[in-house]
Amino acid sequence: MPNKIMYVFNKINKNIFSTFKNVAGSLIEYFSAKSFRYFIGLFVVIVSIITLFLPSAYVVEEPGPTQDVLAKSSGKYVIDVKNHHYKPGSKSGKLLLVTVNTSGIPGYEIPNLYAIASWFDSKKQVLPREVLVPVNQNASDYKKEITMQMRSSQSSAQVSALKYASSKLGVDVKNVKIKLHIDDIGGPSAGMMYALGILSKLTNNDLAGGRTIAGTGTIDNSGKVGPIGGIRLKMISAKRDGASWFLAPNSNCNEVVGNIPQGLKVVSVKTLDDAYKALEKIKSGKNLESLKTCKAESGR
Repeated sequence: MPNKIMYVFNKINKNIFSTFKNVAGSLIEYFSAKSFRYFIGLFVVIVSIITLFLPSAYVVEEPGPTQDVLAKSSGKYVIDVKNHHYKPGSKSGKLLLVTVNTSGIPGYEIPNLYAIASWFDSKKQVLPREVLVPVNQNASDYKKEITMQMRSSQSSAQVSALKYASSKLGVDVKNVKIKLHIDDIGGPSAGMMYALGILSKLTNNDLAGGRTIAGTGTIDNSGKVGPIGGIRLKMISAKRDGASWFLAPNSNCNEVVGNIPQGLKVVSVKTLDDAYKALEKIKSGKNLESLKTCKAESGR
């Protein structure tokens, strides 16, 4: 029995050796017939293939999810206004904050192949990473930065909304308590929509007027609306999720012109007052022609 096992084992080894010898011989014969240029080309192809799968120095942005600031997120109201005078009423309309999904940031690196393929997708935008992220910033620092921006934005939204409600709408805000809750959204660009949502809940007034209205823009304590990034992609996500109107910062108008999805009406705003009055006009359906629209020169 042992002799038979050794016989089979030796035969297998001979077959393997013979196969290897034949393959090696064929390869030597094949490559010996090739020129030096062939090997240079082969080297370039191999390096190129490896490079395609290396981490890219670019980021890719695409339309992200939206969130109705009058509704709930993860079982909690995005905006919770509490005091003894005002109670949240039933809302038939939606005020959507819009986002951009970004790949290639620290912690979410992408290969060069994905970045190259994204160049040919009209619903994506490819940017050098340093445009969005400081050089050598790690994932932890990046997350802290966008979280800090979001919290600052929420704080400014509360301050500006309470000031506006008190001075412009005659709302008693002395005992108002506001809590904002949102998951997986960072950065400052939702500030204006937070402020409008707070005003809607403070007054028990459906500012959306039964419609789905989206918007974006930073906001400061005085109610000034500032520019944001990725507005072309945000308009796409707004239209995708049913918005018929979109409130855009006036300072982003140059990026808006020529990129508005079909069927979406865009209103240019500079302040919280502009945005609130625009919603009132949209709700009433009157004097819509007086709403400010974006022109290419208006962002200059």
